[in-house]
Amino acid sequence: MKKIQANDVFGPIKKIKDSLPSISDVTNRQTDQISTNDVPRITNDTISIHREDVLKGARKYIYPLSHSKNKIVIITTSLVIAFVLIFFSYCTLALYKFHTTSQFLYKVTTVIPFPIARVDGHFVSYNNYLFEIQHYIHYYQTEQGVNFSGKSGKAQLKNYEQQALNKVLNDAYINELAKINHVSVSNAQVNNQINIVSKQNRLGSNQAELQDVLKTYYGWSINDFKRELKTQLLAQDLVSKLDTGTHARAQSVLDLLNKGGDFATLAGQFSDDSTTKSNGGQYPGTISQNNPSIPVQIMSVLFTLKPGQYSGIINTGPSLEIVKNISQHGAQIQAAHISFSFKDISTYIAPLKEHSKSQVYIKL
Repeated sequence: MKKIQANDVFGPIKKIKDSLPSISDVTNRQTDQISTNDVPRITNDTISIHREDVLKGARKYIYPLSHSKNKIVIITTSLVIAFVLIFFSYCTLALYKFHTTSQFLYKVTTVIPFPIARVDGHFVSYNNYLFEIQHYIHYYQTEQGVNFSGKSGKAQLKNYEQQALNKVLNDAYINELAKINHVSVSNAQVNNQINIVSKQNRLGSNQAELQDVLKTYYGWSINDFKRELKTQLLAQDLVSKLDTGTHARAQSVLDLLNKGGDFATLAGQFSDDSTTKSNGGQYPGTISQNNPSIPVQIMSVLFTLKPGQYSGIINTGPSLEIVKNISQHGAQIQAAHISFSFKDISTYIAPLKEHSKSQVYIKL
């Protein structure tokens, strides 16, 4: 047997290997081919095409979500609009057709300015009318036991509703006249009046007691009470400014007193208090510092006078007063006064009513 030599095996393989291209040659040729033919060029157009391909895949998820979101917004908006329309329809019917005076509608009109009338080109809030009705109903139900559901109670409430409406209209004219005459009421005046009313009516020595009294009798808060007092003070201050004749009368009598005139004689001649003028202006009985029937403004001056002395002119709001300490026995004073009543506010708002007619939106 012939012995196989190494050259007999590896020689042909070497020849084949030498005939094959090298790996580096193949790699270089492939790289050249890829770099020149297969790699795409990056341009604005190719980027736009690629972005559109990506977005196209996402739109099938985005469009349904967006559509659902739009439907939710439309449905929610429709429900809100429907609720608002129903709510306003209910309030309109309750206020203007059925004249409902419930606590709920009172609170609604506190927020939403439904008008009850138009005075001199300005709307009058329905809340002002309900404010008057609410404290009236509260007082007569809780303190007088009136049943406003019964026949007599309904008739009583009907009468007061007309009075409340008239008051609200008058208050609107007073506000207009006050603006014309530059009359206003400050918070300090209101707070001072609260102190006066508290002392005069014994409504409590502090604000907590006062608030309990107001809530019990009228269903009022302190702010409600201030609201009412501000309305009253504005009317009083307006009359005091416009009624110059009453101021002149009071001053003329004070001048006569200063010239030596007799207090009792002048009271009989000039005082507007028909119950005391025939008795020289003398109050019946004696007066103590806790007397609730005499205005606090008078009391605060009267107890500073010595027997035989008289005061200057005191403005109590409804009237001007001159008081005299006739005699004093301890904490008790025998006193007299000369009273000058201001004209009623209707004297001054009547011409404005004639000039600017009111338009009322309810018929009682």
